[in-house]
Amino acid sequence: MRGKVVCGVAVAMLWVAAGMLGLSEADVDKGAEEIVLFGGERGRVPFPHHRHQEKLGNCDICHSVYAQQSGIIQELKEAGKLQKKQIMNKQCTKCHKEKRRSGEKSGPTACTSCHIK
Repeated sequence: MRGKVVCGVAVAMLWVAAGMLGLSEADVDKGAEEIVLFGGERGRVPFPHHRHQEKLGNCDICHSVYAQQSGIIQELKEAGKLQKKQIMNKQCTKCHKEKRRSGEKSGPTACTSCHIK
């Protein structure tokens, strides 16, 4: 829980600092446009990072669970701090299904739609 609070505070401080320096949202490092996630035996998962940022508008939707750091999901899994499929089931697929139910355009919900061997 403490890590989630620290991460949220760090993100808020970044946005405040950027505003004080007169930086626009476009000037702040938002990470890679596209990220390829380790997908286990099913194959890698290309992730359109910037598209999700634009659509969701709130980085904490995902990054309250894990830090904004390259390779962090795999690192947390290996350390036993995230369960296998936890992010996919409780974050990605859940969000996509909720959006679809509410009539919004959503991302894929089937495993084979994301994983590439």
